Amino acid sequence: MNQPGSDTGLASRAIVNPMDLTGRRILVTGGSSGIGQGTAIRLSELGAEVIVTGRDPQRLEETRRKLAGNGHSTQEFDLTRVEEIPAWMEKIAAHAGPLDGVVHSAGVSINIPLRVLSVKALRETTTINLDAAIMLVRGFRRKSVCREGGSVVFISSVAAFHGLAGLAAYSASKGGLLSVTKTLAIELAAERMRVNCVVPGLVETPMYHAYRGLAGEEKVGREEALHPLGLGQPLDVANLIAFLLSDAARWITGESIAVDGGYLA
Repeated sequence: MNQPGSDTGLASRAIVNPMDLTGRRILVTGGSSGIGQGTAIRLSELGAEVIVTGRDPQRLEETRRKLAGNGHSTQEFDLTRVEEIPAWMEKIAAHAGPLDGVVHSAGVSINIPLRVLSVKALRETTTINLDAAIMLVRGFRRKSVCREGGSVVFISSVAAFHGLAGLAAYSASKGGLLSVTKTLAIELAAERMRVNCVVPGLVETPMYHAYRGLAGEEKVGREEALHPLGLGQPLDVANLIAFLLSDAARWITGESIAVDGGYLA
């Protein structure tokens, strides 16, 4: 019998990782760089089989080589072809097997003042950021594509909550994701599918550096100062995404969760 204070019983217990994704197959859009790439890497480290998608096959292959474990693959696809997304996802599932999760990390960020914002630029932004998100879920919910208990994670932005000049198109598309998250979570709950959204602040990615060059050091400096914990890294967002995909979040749906270094606080 164990003596008081003995840790023999505890030592004999298996270590449990509530975020273990072993045996899960997850599609990550925008997986060739930034948050998408960081997410793909983290999911692979947690045991998931990852399918990374994007428009540049060379960059996708670079991401694939960084993934832990085996069985990962790449899928070159242009998400502006929104009407083709559901059929494309059926082809993926027919080849690789049913999916357990989808992360929509692909996105377009433009900094254009309203006085010169064109309808073309507006549509290009909403097509990738919002329209593609909805069609990804439409494809994912098909029985041939998704295993029961599937999880979807969208990536919005603090720009959906905080007004920033020049980001009308971007903010509108990211704000739309917040509403869509709640709507789809309710609509798909009967199918045991969860839909959630993460809301990053400024994260050091290629998209951020492009924005920095357009907005100017003074403007970006003011925005960076609004993050009490400093700028984020892709892994900071990837960890939250992994949590929402895992069974540790099995009772969470319809939520938009900030990971922003205190920006919205």
